[in-house]
Amino acid sequence: MTLPLKERYLEDFPPGEVAEFGDYLVTEEEIVEFARRYDPQSFHVDRVAAADSMFGTLVGSGWMTGSIMMRLLVDHFISPVAGLGSPGVDEVRWPRPVRPGDRLRVRITTLDTRRSASKPDRGLLRVQQELLNQRGETVMSLIGTSFVKCRAPAAS
Repeated sequence: MTLPLKERYLEDFPPGEVAEFGDYLVTEEEIVEFARRYDPQSFHVDRVAAADSMFGTLVGSGWMTGSIMMRLLVDHFISPVAGLGSPGVDEVRWPRPVRPGDRLRVRITTLDTRRSASKPDRGLLRVQQELLNQRGETVMSLIGTSFVKCRAPAAS
């Protein structure tokens, strides 16, 4: 499909379609700043303690990783013309840590769409979301569900 992601409506997401986008460089300063504020575990805020942890180095909080994914989604995927928010996510996983110097990008696979029976001007879009590092390794994954406007009115 050649229609840009941010211009799409519900009907414009074919099941099985895969899109990759974004390029985000993670810094040590960002890891520490986020963690001091929201997740002050030693392996997020203290380089010496992190060296003795199971990670061997500072690593980003999973919640920071999710925030980076969200930023990339807003910048490259969520449609300002059709996006209506989300009722939630499922199956959140952090299979690998994010380290200083990692470059992250998002891969989205469309799972399915369903027009709402009660509000036929919109529907639900379900996607597999993966955040990948520069080696193509998944550092975060989840199933996301979004409310999205429909391009065409419901058939009578």
